[in-house]
Amino acid sequence: MKRPLPERRRSNDPAAMRRRVLDVAAAAFQTRGYHATSTHDIMREAGVTGGALHHHFPSKKALGLAVIEERAAHAVDEAWIAPITSAATARDGVLAAFKGIVAGVTQRGSVSGCPLNNLALELSLADAEFQQAVGAVFSDWQAAIAAKLRADADAGILKTIDPQAMATFVVAAYSGAMAIAKASQSAEPLKVCARQLAALLQPQAAPEQQTRSRRH
Repeated sequence: MKRPLPERRRSNDPAAMRRRVLDVAAAAFQTRGYHATSTHDIMREAGVTGGALHHHFPSKKALGLAVIEERAAHAVDEAWIAPITSAATARDGVLAAFKGIVAGVTQRGSVSGCPLNNLALELSLADAEFQQAVGAVFSDWQAAIAAKLRADADAGILKTIDPQAMATFVVAAYSGAMAIAKASQSAEPLKVCARQLAALLQPQAAPEQQTRSRRH
């Protein structure tokens, strides 16, 4: 027996309708994938008509780009950029980011992966505009980490490093750990990655502390 379709919602708030469609699309692309999700799926789950959907998103590609630029970018900002920029050091920011992500995984009881990584793996080779949109979010993510690392290096907190290269390494390490976590449905790879990055970004001792350590 077929389930009844959800009642289509009439709304005099176009902005709210657009947000609802984006929320539904982002969740569907995250769990099922972009290619496996049709616009009819989005219409049904969001409770909107085809005309309403296409008023805001004239094509599925336009919807996909909006999900990358607004929902995936927001997820990265919330999970990574905000903790990094507000932390005292890059190490503190990285640990705060991982702590929040692990807490979310534990609360949900499942690992669905990083919204940006999922879309990157599926769409980057499919279309140049998708590739550019995904690349822009990665670039902002790496830039935030690099800026904090540069500040730490300038303050003498970290030994001499290449901030941009290290930022790329942090993002790559996390992305790989998340892929393993998703495959194993376990947060343990994320915890291991956090510990290793924390050790790598351990602040160096002040010169006088180093001298005392050598004497003892």
